[in-house]
Amino acid sequence: MILGLVDEAVTDGASEARVCREIGLAATTLQRWRKKNIGEDGRAGPKSPPSNKLSAQERQRVIDLACSPEFRDLSPKQIVPRLADQETYVASEATFYRVLREGGLQKHRGRAKAPTKRHRPPVKIADGPCQLWSWDITYLRGPIRGTFFYLYFIMDVWSRKIVGWAVHFTESAEHAADLISASCRAEGIEPDQMILHSDNGAPMKGATMLATLRQLGVLPSFSRPRVSDDNPYSESLFRTLKYRPAYPSSPFATLGAASDWVTSFVGWYNQEHLHSGIRFVTPSDRHAGRHHDVLHLRRAVYEAARERCPGRWRGPIRNFDPIETVTLNPEPQDGDEHVA
Repeated sequence: MILGLVDEAVTDGASEARVCREIGLAATTLQRWRKKNIGEDGRAGPKSPPSNKLSAQERQRVIDLACSPEFRDLSPKQIVPRLADQETYVASEATFYRVLREGGLQKHRGRAKAPTKRHRPPVKIADGPCQLWSWDITYLRGPIRGTFFYLYFIMDVWSRKIVGWAVHFTESAEHAADLISASCRAEGIEPDQMILHSDNGAPMKGATMLATLRQLGVLPSFSRPRVSDDNPYSESLFRTLKYRPAYPSSPFATLGAASDWVTSFVGWYNQEHLHSGIRFVTPSDRHAGRHHDVLHLRRAVYEAARERCPGRWRGPIRNFDPIETVTLNPEPQDGDEHVA
């Protein structure tokens, strides 16, 4: 019976290790049962209740205290020390939690909203240009303290090329829609060809922006609220922009000055910058498919160097294989819930 349930869960997409954790069973025990063809749960369990188990009266006292007018808005973390201040010990904090959980009483307490679970956005994979774009808005300091210009950037996730940008006085869905439309025209985007990923800001989810995406046949995708790791490529681009040595240490005097500087940055980033995430080729070369020739030439140089002096090479040459696919928001590995 239990082996059938495990197999059913694995067929539905769960990992066997995750299933074992959920049912409190060691993976090695499951393997041993499979060898012996044991279908039922072979765990005998305790033969008698623990000697220190709470009595029914003690359990009821825990519930009565937790639900009393004095403590009903407090968590066990607050209840237990308050009882100690009253020179009273009823049960440990863990026991309070366990009794409330078993009684279906472990609910959110207080006036604050209960935590909301944010589901990770679906995994998106690109194996070529103009399949998956990421965009965001960042601030550029203006001439008056506390004022900013707004820089809009659109990046192709697969090639890392900046395919569209603009600088404006304001942050709005209308500016974003205009930029998206112009970028799609420039790149020749066809309906249902591309996904556009962004965070949850007002310009990203504005009615004008969403209507433009529907008209263009572009599928919108959004990060979880207040989770910057869901849009890592745009965040990384902004870091490269603002930590570049040429980034001005003083604010931009005018909108035109900001636009001129961004123009030079985009030219450098697309045409000269050897991006570490795509085998140190330029985004423009990768976007146009020229990166295969670049990497092939590098491999030939290294292979010739190894043939000339084989004694200086203890292992294979540097990896010059093109990175074929790029993943946005990959599934976390076991034990790692924050992989971006």
